[in-house]
Amino acid sequence: MDFASGIPIYLQIAQNIREQILSGQLPAGSQTMSTTQYAAAYKINPATANKALNLLVDEGLLEKRRGVGMFVTARAEQLLRATGREEYAEKVLGPALDEGLNLGFTIAQILRFARAHFEAENTKHTEGEAL
Repeated sequence: MDFASGIPIYLQIAQNIREQILSGQLPAGSQTMSTTQYAAAYKINPATANKALNLLVDEGLLEKRRGVGMFVTARAEQLLRATGREEYAEKVLGPALDEGLNLGFTIAQILRFARAHFEAENTKHTEGEAL
């Protein structure tokens, strides 16, 4: 945790858990640390850790099992990927496409470039898998 970043600690914890879900470190059905464990690990108030976990429950990423703990939901990774795609399209692709159009590219040129890029990337991945 970066206590000097200005980003609330509970948001940093929540983001860390999201990243663990996406990376496969916390697969569906796995249990997260408890609020007490987070509090001890990061030397924070248990209420702060609880706020992070409850945020993820509200997002549908974690589920509470009374008396047992918090667990990653079956749809957590899917939810995160969908949200990530939407944010990426809005924050990265949209402005990049707008800039391309402002520079005078036609839609056809942008589509050709995108197709060529994906074909090259696909070739890299296919060759990498064959090695």
